[in-house]
Amino acid sequence: MGFPETRLRRLRRTEALRSLVRETALEPGDLVLPLFVDAGLEAPAPVESMPGVRRHPVTGAGEVARAAQKAGLGGVLLFGQARAKGPDAPDAVAEDAAVPEALRRMKDAAPSLALAADVCLCAYTDHGHCGVLGPQGVENDPSLALLARTAVNYAKAGADLVAPSDMMDGRVGAIRRALDGEGLHDTAILSYAAKYASAFYGPFREAQASAPRAGDRKGYQMDPGNVREALREIGLDLDEGADVVMVKPALAYLDVIRAARERFDVPIAAYSVSGEYSALKAAAERGWIDERAAVLESLLAMRRAGADLVVTYHALDAARWLG
Repeated sequence: MGFPETRLRRLRRTEALRSLVRETALEPGDLVLPLFVDAGLEAPAPVESMPGVRRHPVTGAGEVARAAQKAGLGGVLLFGQARAKGPDAPDAVAEDAAVPEALRRMKDAAPSLALAADVCLCAYTDHGHCGVLGPQGVENDPSLALLARTAVNYAKAGADLVAPSDMMDGRVGAIRRALDGEGLHDTAILSYAAKYASAFYGPFREAQASAPRAGDRKGYQMDPGNVREALREIGLDLDEGADVVMVKPALAYLDVIRAARERFDVPIAAYSVSGEYSALKAAAERGWIDERAAVLESLLAMRRAGADLVVTYHALDAARWLG
């Protein structure tokens, strides 16, 4: 049937009707807050390129966790700052470093909040790469043992999920074997399975002081032109034991999220990265867009594309707006 019998506007007349037939919803529980902790801080320090985002002292991690739990967020994804950097990333495996200490405080402060810890080496190495550096560049296989030790360190401190973001081949399997070998069978793996070599990471690298001192990460992060490769990466990570898979960044890769959703019946995360956050913040500060409307529309797009959960620096604001 066509017009005038078919009138799709009938169900758009009021907010009640629009809500009744809405296909995709966005709730605070769908959102995960990234959190930067730094053992060298005594008070929160703003990240200049990310208005509203701060690096927090370890002693303040519990307070942030309580706020996230009160807001009804799905969880927190933790990133640490090294006290001292070295070629073998000493603070990544130290039990008294920023991330494990923050995890212990957050678990005590917000026991019902899901805690994830990013597993990578770039913020802990003096060269700024995500794995062990050798004569030929980043060496894949020698990096696996160090990444696995890092994941075990975080799991023992209370992480519900460990989240390898390094993009080394085989790291999910190495981490799963290491966790199981320590009796940490219940610790889940949230794999950055399709992480692209993106231009949208700049503000994050300022926050973490994690930019590589030489070269770039194109040798191990994915080429932005590839979708089929992303599906291979996701499939391999699932075969190795990943429990949740992530596509990063989000807005420029909605087609990848959709392709993953159509192929895999598993939890899928999207990471709305620092550059996406800062671009919306900058436009809103100039009055060019309505920040609330633009942020919620963007997050809804990620959910509509197929993401079950969204990692976003807007999480606390979005939860308040969704209130």
